[in-house]
Order: sequence, then C-alpha cells, then structure tokens
Amino acid sequence: MKFVTDRLPSRSRKPRTVGITMVMDKGLSVYETESFLSVSEPYVDVVKLGFGTAAVTPNLKEKIAIYKKYNVPVYFGGSLLEWFYAHDAFDEYVRIADEHDVDFAEVSDGTLDIPHDEKCRIISALAARRTVFSEVGSKDAEKIIPPYKWIQLMKEELDAGAKMVIAEAREGGNVGIYRGSGEVREGLVDEILTQIPAEKILWEAPNKSQQVFFIKLLGSDVSLGNIPVNEVIPLETLRVGLRGDTMKFFLDQQAS
Repeated sequence: MKFVTDRLPSRSRKPRTVGITMVMDKGLSVYETESFLSVSEPYVDVVKLGFGTAAVTPNLKEKIAIYKKYNVPVYFGGSLLEWFYAHDAFDEYVRIADEHDVDFAEVSDGTLDIPHDEKCRIISALAARRTVFSEVGSKDAEKIIPPYKWIQLMKEELDAGAKMVIAEAREGGNVGIYRGSGEVREGLVDEILTQIPAEKILWEAPNKSQQVFFIKLLGSDVSLGNIPVNEVIPLETLRVGLRGDTMKFFLDQQAS
C-alpha cells in the first residue's frame, strides 16, 4: 500500500511525544493482549489498565510482560491509585508498581475529593521515577468545573511534574469535557486551549464522533485516550483521512 501511505497526511512516528493513542485495556487475557498487539502495536503508544482492573486480572505479570515485549508502556488506572490513597497506602502502591515494573503512572481525583495540593505532591513524588499523566475532571456528571478552574488545575499539575494532563471523559465519553449525550463541550475545549499547549493535553475520546472532532480541530497528531482495543486501527484511519468521516477534510487541506 505504499502508493497510499506516501500520499497520506504527515503523522509522527513512535516513540511519539505528540499524536499519542492511549488505549484502555479493561481485562484482556494474555492471549488477547498478544493478538491485539500483533496487529495494532504501531499505533499504540501507551496502555491503561482501566480503573481497578489490574487488581483483579489473573496473570497480570505475564500480561505486562507481553506489553513490554512490544515496547508499549502500561500503567494502572487512576481509580486504583485513588483506592490506595483512601487507604493511606501510597507506599504500597509504589511497591506494587515497582514489583510489576510499571514505569508510568496516572494520578486522578475523579472519584475522591483529594485536596489539590495533596494531588500535586503525589504527582511530584511519582514523577521523580516515573512518567506521570494526571487526570483533570470529575467522573460525577453533576459536578461541573468552570473553564478557569480546568486551566488552573492543569497548569498546577504540569508544574508539579506531570508529562501530560488528561481531560476526563470516562470510558463512556459522557462526563467532563463532554455533555451527557457525548457532545463535546466546545466552549470549554476552546478556553482550555487558550492557556494549555495542545501537545500537553491527552483528550479522552472513546467515541468516533469525539475522535473526529479533535482530529479536525487539532490535526492528525492530537493525543487521544480511552480508545477501545478494537478501535485503534479505525482511529488511525481517521487520523490520516482513510475513513469517510475525515477523508474530505484532509483532501481539502492538501488541495489548499
């Protein structure tokens, strides 16, 4: 397919610092992990073991070893860290991450009310030895955070040592930066982008319409997360205009 690939929009290559695809693994088996990566690895930049699934997944070490074989970083979901925080067991969280050779971490407060200065201390502590993604936004659909507050929280968490900030959406794409219907809160996104560099934000976008919105807004190399394992290659076709939803958009760009 070289004739096609030579004519596609430019796309960063691994290891990427922009255009990241973060995949949510909600409980793949060792066999399924191998099968998934055998096809999708070129387009997978990092994998989150969603919410607290790492604690109840059999053969976890063996599965993480498969990700490492393919040079794909993996980390525990932020909800698991919140559980350890609730049990005053941060040191135990770090010990378990070390035991499983997990060198990325997600810090969130989407479920628990963690004082922000405490969240930033956790980010700084983890960033001393790990790559940290910090998640901003609530999993509670009734909790509306004004744009100025999103910006303030993101700035402080980046200053604390987070490599990127994640804009919350849950795996359903119906909270945080989205309305309950899944529609993007465009005004919020626009406000955030006035203050936070686009390359520092990973937008959770589990649904196709959300992925299309951000690709058209920010281009092929927008960073997107909570991508289902079976949607990685379909997402890549959206990123480069090989799917009807973005084909005309990129063709028009090339023609202009």
